[in-house]
Amino acid sequence: MDRVTPAAASVVASLLLAGYLAGGVAAASSGGPAAAGRALALDDLFTLRGVSDPQFSPDGEWVAFTVSRLDRKTDKNDSDIWMASWDGTRRLRMTSSAASEHTPRFSPDGRYLAFLSDRSYEKETDQLWLLHRAGGEAERVTELEGGVSGFAWSPDGRQVVLVVDDTKVKTPLAGEPDTPESAAGGIEKGDEKEKGEGKERPRPIVLDRLQFKQDTVGYLGKERSRIHLFDLATRKTVVLTPGPYDHDLPAWSPDGTSLAFVSKRGEDPDRHSNWDVFVMKARHGAGAAQLTRSAGSDSDPDYESGPAWSPDGASLAYLHGGAPEKMWYGIVQVAVIGAAGGEPGLPTKVLDRNTIRPRWSPDGRSLLFILEDDGESSLARVPAAGGAVERLTAAGEVVSDYAVGPEGRLAVLVSTPSAPAEVMALEQGSLRPLSRQNDELMREIRLGATETLRFTSADGTGIGGFVVKPPGYEAGRRYPAILRIHGGPVGQYDHSFQFDWQLFAAHGYLVVAANPRGSSGRGENFQMAIFANWGSVDVQDVLAAVDHVAERGMADSDRLGLGGWSYGGMLTNYTIARDTRFKAAVSGSSISNILAGYGTDHYIREYELELGRPWENLEAWLRNSYPFLHADRIVTPTLFLCGQNDVNVPLIASEQMYQALRSLGVDTQLVIYPGQYHGIKRPSFQRDRLQRYLDWYDRYLKTDHDSRP
Repeated sequence: MDRVTPAAASVVASLLLAGYLAGGVAAASSGGPAAAGRALALDDLFTLRGVSDPQFSPDGEWVAFTVSRLDRKTDKNDSDIWMASWDGTRRLRMTSSAASEHTPRFSPDGRYLAFLSDRSYEKETDQLWLLHRAGGEAERVTELEGGVSGFAWSPDGRQVVLVVDDTKVKTPLAGEPDTPESAAGGIEKGDEKEKGEGKERPRPIVLDRLQFKQDTVGYLGKERSRIHLFDLATRKTVVLTPGPYDHDLPAWSPDGTSLAFVSKRGEDPDRHSNWDVFVMKARHGAGAAQLTRSAGSDSDPDYESGPAWSPDGASLAYLHGGAPEKMWYGIVQVAVIGAAGGEPGLPTKVLDRNTIRPRWSPDGRSLLFILEDDGESSLARVPAAGGAVERLTAAGEVVSDYAVGPEGRLAVLVSTPSAPAEVMALEQGSLRPLSRQNDELMREIRLGATETLRFTSADGTGIGGFVVKPPGYEAGRRYPAILRIHGGPVGQYDHSFQFDWQLFAAHGYLVVAANPRGSSGRGENFQMAIFANWGSVDVQDVLAAVDHVAERGMADSDRLGLGGWSYGGMLTNYTIARDTRFKAAVSGSSISNILAGYGTDHYIREYELELGRPWENLEAWLRNSYPFLHADRIVTPTLFLCGQNDVNVPLIASEQMYQALRSLGVDTQLVIYPGQYHGIKRPSFQRDRLQRYLDWYDRYLKTDHDSRP
């Protein structure tokens, strides 16, 4: 199951090389690239570049951004900082070390470019670096043991506010000793060890939290993320937000006197997901005032959309979460509240769509934001007081991030089905390329055409999706088809460049992708349709997608495969347990015996909200465990894959399904990626996974007469 928030799915998708390959976002879905060129190859994975995080210089003449790639030689992910001139004539690579640099931010006077990197630091945690734009080497200016996960310049450029993961600076809860035992050190976080008899011995891991582990982090102790104030002249750091709570996404007021941020508080923060917006004076010892008090989560850091001050400092824009009992199935919308508090306004409430990343126009009269719609993700604008919503980008141009510069200049991160995400200048409704990181590769290869699908599910519900045709597609010929299922479950496929889809198409497959009920982009009721009832109507919907392309004469109904990752893998399991038509399946990081998830993954709050406690509502747990409890109905050869250290959907869940099918004599295989979490990040493993997908599908879906375009 993914903890990828609904509208944030497009943002996550644009970070192509950060996790599971799903990057980019798209333009005209029905069109296709020119017929000339070679087919996309698996090793193009190492040529492709992921572009993210556009940022304007103060004068608006440059846009900085991060470029990510998979380094085949080092078998690591690498990222560097680049800049492009606003007129599009110059592109400069600002960093080129073997380590990764990311999160570029210009100083207010434009003289420096700050960024985060773990290079030249033995602790391998990100620290703050400064690069003088006049030349010279970048300088590391922090050495904080927990590392820096976010930062923001003060308006006068003299200070920087930092988000620090205080893994060593522990603040005991009330009544606890000053040196509490911590999970940090035993296995997952560091190597704190005690010595005895000439040998190093690991310390016991002592846990007392409701949520006691987290994917990519491991076991959780008392450590928290806190906001620090860093003075550039003295190079000294002070903690602004001590205490037993997490803090994130700080933003300076325009006059530089105050900070807005989000924090998750309460008697036991592990028991809820209710983040709220706070404001405090930007000085040590100042108290924080809580602004938002809704029961839902406001500006949850998972959305990467922090509070934003209006130009006059009188108001703050933020994300207003839905009812807490709806969790990620609820709608998230842009909200505005006075800097001193009060009743918030919801200028996008009438949309019934997720809206994220709110930012003010330079004149403070309107708000810009990313609007998620059915298979779309657009940059939009609304008057701050409410009114008509204006879409600033065209249908099919999927926007995953943007920056607002002087005089209202807009730099947007946009992708299309035939082009990975790139930074574009948006002027009077037209896009002009700035980053051009993938131009050469896109000119070289021949892609399959992507078409939007509209079809009806078994109960009459309208469903949307996409089909990617093999290059050189011949009308009237039926192709072996692969149904791809997205994770979430709340998320969606959009008009995106998808490397895996294009790779399958290049190997002669028709690729079908649906946005079944439970997906975002169609409103709250559509998202809530599978609440506590996974693998129900969403199975109907994905089967309807396959029926649709078969009825159109595109897919060979005798050669169908399917697969997905996380909830995509779960829905794969639900589908093959209810329908035997598929000849091959790949199920990545999935769970089918839902009871096995309780206490073994990091979804304790969500399980109890959606399904109740197992001993109080066993029927719901058993109903949702259908694929495991009815594994004897599965006949589809299935490949299971998982990261060894996955805490999101732990390996035990894949092991159980593999064991069940092996016991039943169904052809199956389990692939475990050592040292990997829910997202497979090691480049060689990413390549391996895609190769195994192809080999598995080829084994069961290809015939001797099949040729690869």
